[in-house]
Amino acid sequence: MKVSLSELSALAGEGGLLEGESVRARAAGIWNPDPIAADAIVRPRDTQSVSRILASCHEQGQAVVTHGGLTGLVGGALTRPGDLVLSTERMNAIEDLDETGRTMTVQAGVRLQAVQEAALEAGLEFTLDLGARGSCTIGGNLATNAGGNRVIRYGMAREQVLGVEAVLADGTVLSSMNHMLKNNAALDLKQLFIGSEGTLGVITRAVLRLRERPASCCTALLAVESLDDVIQLLRHADRGLGGTLSAFEVMWRDYFRLVTAPELGVTPPLGRDHGHYVLLEALGGNEEADPEHFETVMGAALESGLAVDAVIANSGREREALWALRDAVERTHDAGPPITFDVSLRIADMQDYLSQVRRRIDAAFPDNQTWVFGHLGDGNLHIVVSVGDDSDETRHKVEEAIYGPLQAIGGSVSAEHGIGLEKKPWLHLSRSPEEIETLRRLKATLDPKGILNPGKVI
Repeated sequence: MKVSLSELSALAGEGGLLEGESVRARAAGIWNPDPIAADAIVRPRDTQSVSRILASCHEQGQAVVTHGGLTGLVGGALTRPGDLVLSTERMNAIEDLDETGRTMTVQAGVRLQAVQEAALEAGLEFTLDLGARGSCTIGGNLATNAGGNRVIRYGMAREQVLGVEAVLADGTVLSSMNHMLKNNAALDLKQLFIGSEGTLGVITRAVLRLRERPASCCTALLAVESLDDVIQLLRHADRGLGGTLSAFEVMWRDYFRLVTAPELGVTPPLGRDHGHYVLLEALGGNEEADPEHFETVMGAALESGLAVDAVIANSGREREALWALRDAVERTHDAGPPITFDVSLRIADMQDYLSQVRRRIDAAFPDNQTWVFGHLGDGNLHIVVSVGDDSDETRHKVEEAIYGPLQAIGGSVSAEHGIGLEKKPWLHLSRSPEEIETLRRLKATLDPKGILNPGKVI
């Protein structure tokens, strides 16, 4: 450590510094049981404390890794001996909720679920939603530009935020706490930090955009045989539901069978031998008319042959049960160490891409287990591969099979998880040399000593 612990303790305030066993007792992430490798954890309560801490670290060249909910999947929050963790866990205040302007002002450490619940109490809704809602934090959501279940309607995290306050590496506070939907007064600086994964600054506060709470929520699970029919079903549902389609999740047969295995005690809502399963949800404004219209649209999909079977949730419990199948990703751990992927590509390219990926994986690992699911409505696929081990050599071969075909079709190695450490060697497949050089220039300008999340992304 290049900064003294006594100085950090004074800057963070009472109870703000953890060291020794208090650090090692913490896991490196919710999917990574290894202990945090950093020397100390500093836990400020506000932006001013973060500013003072970073100013000291900048002066002395101390590496700083910001921690939120540690729900990331690409190693973006991993630390090394000698690092300092800056945790936002004590920056967890909801500062303001403006029902008229439909905004919420929060500190970076507030958990996503807490924001959702506070909005609902006011008759509003924060539309960002993902499976880790109970653990992830707003700061992390913004730093990684999180996606989740409703991107098809509401967009990524950057579409859900109006203002951001961030602290630069040298302690400069850049406060762009805009509350307006329209503000075209020069470059929107908050966008520098959304998706930057903590490499350009530390997000400390944000102004979130809220929307009116929907009056209706209609959910269905449909069995569809071919991917071509899945794609046609997406167009049918989007057109028929008149702009209320909010989620279009697809589970391939192998994944559906995994999460409905008899030993789990789960009663499959549909037969387990269909090619694909589409979890479809619409949020509307008419509590009485919307369910009937939803059933009509689903019925038309069955009559036309786009879907071969369907079940519609008739209660909140039934809706949660359908979503639980989609969210049961932890089941992929049962077969051994999973190697997870999060790619994005044009929907029209998905069939050929997946065929190519499966051929590559089968050729390299004949006994593999591969599961595919994801937010197909926005072009995002999640692929999980289990081949018995996840050594560096094995992982690289699997990554070649998954990432290799993306460059030729203009796909992305990261749809929503970010780059971190895991995808850093593959970034060149999705970004041009000129783009990567521009990223380096931004990093050098805003963090000239390279103390913020060093070694990540680029």
